[in-house]
Amino acid sequence: MRWDNLRLTGADGDDPAVPLFARGAVTRTFDTPEFRGMTFYEIQARSIINRVPAASRVPFEYTINPYRGCGHRCIYCFARKTHEYLDLDSGADFDSKIIVKVNAAELARKELASPRWGGHHVAMGTNVDCYQRAEGRYRLMRGILAALRDAANPFSILTKGTLILRDLDLLTEAADVTEVSASVSVGFVDQEVWRAVEPGTPNPRRRLQTCATLNDNGIACGVLMAPILPYLTDSPAQLERTVKEIADAGATHIAPIVLHLRPGAREWWLSWLSREHPRLVPRYLELYGRGSYAPKAYQGQVTGLVKEYAERHGVGRATPAMARRLPPRPTPPTPEPEQLRLL
Repeated sequence: MRWDNLRLTGADGDDPAVPLFARGAVTRTFDTPEFRGMTFYEIQARSIINRVPAASRVPFEYTINPYRGCGHRCIYCFARKTHEYLDLDSGADFDSKIIVKVNAAELARKELASPRWGGHHVAMGTNVDCYQRAEGRYRLMRGILAALRDAANPFSILTKGTLILRDLDLLTEAADVTEVSASVSVGFVDQEVWRAVEPGTPNPRRRLQTCATLNDNGIACGVLMAPILPYLTDSPAQLERTVKEIADAGATHIAPIVLHLRPGAREWWLSWLSREHPRLVPRYLELYGRGSYAPKAYQGQVTGLVKEYAERHGVGRATPAMARRLPPRPTPPTPEPEQLRLL
């Protein structure tokens, strides 16, 4: 998809400067507590299945993203920079100005039925969360899942949301005809850190309960343990506590990722850090002074500990009942494979 020169309102569908939208956006606000201060731009997208550039080096080729921007408001979110392609900022605008592709389900059904479509695996939730709060109102995922089910097209979902359980019926129906898998994102279970850096998300323990429920219903679900935050959630005690709770939830696998700070997210994170933990700023500049990623030695140390704890607490050891419910399915794709250690 191309997002350059995007106009959110007043766009002429024949204007070549508006490559993505068939019609101009409709702007909506909702005077309810969960959406107060947020603006939704309801647009008619021209396509919904996105081919990922090869240079991205992620383990999937195709994605569906019904939203841009995210009400989860995770301070560290790597996708923040993408909002700048819309002439919006990667900070407050990313959190509060959400692009909603209201025709996503219709487009998904059309594109999946195209003779040119090869039935490839589709990954969802890999940019912003497809089960963020807005999904509770717009319900785009039900139509998308129904289209994938009817096409018997394999797919996976990555989410921090618990709303995925609303669609358990569609997930199980799809799993009867194709490969379906899921991952929930839980980088830590520290309640204080969670409230500070992921203010719009469900409690991490509720996400782990979601993982357990999906597995109990035959949808293979693991945990993306991300991000692990240097000096905030990376102590051996914190790591083991998180891994133990992941194991207790019956996760099929665990994939740890250390925080990475790309442009857009980097500035927003460091600004927050300077307000809330100013003593950590020099340490972060030392860790991330040369780029977006922590040194490989540090990453290796952290992921090595996670692997040790995963083995100790039995991550992925399904009970006999679980084994009967879960047919073998591939591990769901996760972003940034250069940092992953699949256990």
